Amino acid sequence: MLCCGVPGIVALVSPTSSDKDATTQPAPTIQAADAQSTAAAADLAATPSTSPTAVTPTAAATPVVTTRTVTETQKIAYQTRTVNDSSLPKGTRKVTTRGVAGVKTLTYQVTLTDDVQTAKKLVRSQITKAPVTQVVRVGTKVTQQCDPNYSGACVPIASDVDCAGGSGDGPAYVEGPVRVVGSDIYRLDRDGDGIACDT
Repeated sequence: MLCCGVPGIVALVSPTSSDKDATTQPAPTIQAADAQSTAAAADLAATPSTSPTAVTPTAAATPVVTTRTVTETQKIAYQTRTVNDSSLPKGTRKVTTRGVAGVKTLTYQVTLTDDVQTAKKLVRSQITKAPVTQVVRVGTKVTQQCDPNYSGACVPIASDVDCAGGSGDGPAYVEGPVRVVGSDIYRLDRDGDGIACDT
């Protein structure tokens, strides 16, 4: 028999034929308890008692959403304006005002979800430094080339040159007096004294 989880010993006593001979009763026969019951009891004694553990359900993590303001700058390219200048020889260019790039400041509202950017919205755009327009002067003056055979005045190089105010028909003219220092290819020195267009 099992009592309180502890294997017990069962005593079986064989019956006597008569109560008269009480002093000569045979010794009781003791038998071991059932082997299967003994093994089960041993298992119960060896197994530690445990109480059930409460399982708490895990809730889904809530994303952390934050916003912040970010400021960026952006260059503004300058414009270039050209101006014709008759005081400069034709084909020449001169920068009179250097161009300077401007600066634009952009302010954004940035949304972060778990420290990862998920949205970016422009909330303000402001020109913090205006660009300076570059001014370039372009020469338009036609530089007349002078014939090296004359000095004192510029005798142009042309198919024919006559003294201004004379009877010649050009197409080019020169105001005198003009000194002939080489060959008088245009025959300007009529009297041969080395001074042309002097009358």
